[in-house]
Amino acid sequence: MSCIFHLMMNILLSAQFVLSFISFVVFFLSVLLPLIVIYLRRQITLKRKILRDSHKDKTIVGLFHPYCNAGGGGERVLWCAIRSLQKRHPSAIYYIYTGDTEAFPEAILKNVRDNFSINLDEKSIKFIYLRRRKWVEGSTYPYFTLLAQSLGSMWLSLEAIDKLQPDIMIDTMGYAFTYPVFKYIGQCKVACYTHYPTITSDMLKRVYSRAITHNNRRMIANSSLLTSVKAFYYRIFGKIYGVVGRCSDAIMVNSSWTEDHINDIWNVPMRTHRIYPPCDVENLKQLTKLPYDKIKIISLGQFRPEKNHPLQLRAMYELRTILSERLFDQVELCIIGSCRNAEDQTRVKDMQDLCKHLSLENHVKFKINISYEELHKELREGTIGIHSMWNEHFGIGIVECMAAGLIMVAHKSGGPLRDIIETSEPSKTGYLATTDQEYACAIAAIIYLNEMQRASIAAAARASVDRFSEEEFDIGFARVMAPLFD
Repeated sequence: MSCIFHLMMNILLSAQFVLSFISFVVFFLSVLLPLIVIYLRRQITLKRKILRDSHKDKTIVGLFHPYCNAGGGGERVLWCAIRSLQKRHPSAIYYIYTGDTEAFPEAILKNVRDNFSINLDEKSIKFIYLRRRKWVEGSTYPYFTLLAQSLGSMWLSLEAIDKLQPDIMIDTMGYAFTYPVFKYIGQCKVACYTHYPTITSDMLKRVYSRAITHNNRRMIANSSLLTSVKAFYYRIFGKIYGVVGRCSDAIMVNSSWTEDHINDIWNVPMRTHRIYPPCDVENLKQLTKLPYDKIKIISLGQFRPEKNHPLQLRAMYELRTILSERLFDQVELCIIGSCRNAEDQTRVKDMQDLCKHLSLENHVKFKINISYEELHKELREGTIGIHSMWNEHFGIGIVECMAAGLIMVAHKSGGPLRDIIETSEPSKTGYLATTDQEYACAIAAIIYLNEMQRASIAAAARASVDRFSEEEFDIGFARVMAPLFD
């Protein structure tokens, strides 16, 4: 009897806790949150009036890009977007929200010239330095990383809107949870360029399949209970992601793959526009090959876990079993990328250790944060390109390699599959693969091609990339943004 009594008390206490929690959530959403928003809007309105008085009739554009000095494909989009707007709205002032607090404005703009060869009207560009960037970094949150980073981005955007209240806010990194902050508290028009959805149905399928990936730990994959909990968490997060995403007045996406997922989650297709990212195809198509005594394989991409550089090293290990020893000695993999922080540098060190473990240290080179000129030199010496990210949203590095005359081997998913690489004859522009063995076989097939066959594929690839040019991006981006300026 006593056991039954204690059990009933525990149930009642549990039910009381759940009811109390639900009551608090309802009270917070219906009373506290509106009061907080009203108070913050009042404070921002007062600051906006002061700012407007000092800037007269100029349009103030804020660009939210906390890693603007990283030097990757996303940063190329940022700077090309600014260049596009400066052409059509030269009187506007462009403020970039950045967390690169250690970099001076002159150094950031010099990197733009050196790394991307993009010339801007630097007088109209200013920087707002944010101190809370650590709240959007994955290393800060060992668990519930997606939700925590998203809430962290809201905290970061509150700092941003407190320091500057723009007329138009453009997010070029995909921090969708910042949109309601800028729209309802900052009272801005909001536009976004989304490279990769924060959550997709593919991620949910991987959780259900219990696959071990960089964002699905072995402990979770091996437990049916934890898998169910994570799947439920992903579904709830996806619903919230759809709500905040719809706060954007103009939505731009970088590929067919991203467009499908954004339309599925945000469900505002009339406001969603596919604008391929700007690739430096004009200059790269002019490059001529340099003589090189080895078969150089080029990998372009930031040193991030999703880029899956270890797959490239394992493919090289498999390639050794396919080629003769004499022929394999002529093969060299050159991994080129940018490091944003200490985490990225640790990944490079881990890959260098993996090279030694696989006895590949004499066949692999790492080129980190190299200049625009040095990148061109590497591409001119290259024969084959490799890219190994699963569900790459687009793949600027892939397009750049193709424009430079390299024959690409990319992952059979995402943007490379949907938008970039054609594998059927006679219009073949590259190869697609999934496993390290498939990558090795594709590389070996390219090596065994004769010069005429290689030249034919390279020429077809170069001819196919004009639709990804900076000029095409410039036209599309300006077209989508025009109504917000009007």
